[in-house]
Amino acid sequence: MSFTAPNPFDQQKAIPGVKHIIAVSSGKGGVGKSTVATNLALALAKKSKVGLLDADIYGPSIPRMMGALHQKPEISPDQKIQPLVRFGLKLMSIGFIIEENSAVVWRGPMLFKAMEQFLRDVQWGELDYLVIDLPPGTGDIQLSLAQKVPVSGAVIVSTPQNVALVDAKKAIDMWSRVAVPILGMVENMSYMLAPGTQEKIQLFPKGEMNQYLDAKKIPKLGEVPFNPAVSLAGEAGIPVVESHPSSAEATVFFQMADQIREMKP
Repeated sequence: MSFTAPNPFDQQKAIPGVKHIIAVSSGKGGVGKSTVATNLALALAKKSKVGLLDADIYGPSIPRMMGALHQKPEISPDQKIQPLVRFGLKLMSIGFIIEENSAVVWRGPMLFKAMEQFLRDVQWGELDYLVIDLPPGTGDIQLSLAQKVPVSGAVIVSTPQNVALVDAKKAIDMWSRVAVPILGMVENMSYMLAPGTQEKIQLFPKGEMNQYLDAKKIPKLGEVPFNPAVSLAGEAGIPVVESHPSSAEATVFFQMADQIREMKP
């Protein structure tokens, strides 16, 4: 008698009405993943129907970055959670449910239940893309997402130096193991333009990212310049794609959105 272990990916179920799920991931924190996820989602929303799910349960950033810190989602008569809408983007985050200064002290099963509710019990409606801002690393949330829904592709965020690239490689390896396509890498805080000039100043030592991506045949979706205005826009709740749509930083996000549309993930 032989025994075949169940395939955990057999439990994948599409979210009704959602065409594509894009995971925005990073190997480590502090590389600007939430900034990239927010602005990429907003850039996609200029031509498509888009939702943004903040899956960073322990450290949600989307409520503050989207200027919706004190808003609460409503519950429909059929017990569906109504996503908030900001700048034409449908939003959901644990940060809309708990107070900003309250710690989420949950073990794995609670995380899985929260993710299931955000994926199944939110009335997302018809979406071309659901962008998911994941916590850093390669842990429970990432694996749970890959098991529960068909993820169309992952966008990996890293800063230029090798110490960040090492962790980004782990994220790429994880998504490859669960058969999720890598749509590309975003090099965030790639450089800074010297004031009044077009001279590029390297804030971080340039690592081996380009060689690695070439060897793996992974596209670099864009190089986002460092500019304090990007952080200030996020703090103010009006991301740079909305507050400075003609800026160099916003232009990169619009170009990335166009690339993802052309890929048809």
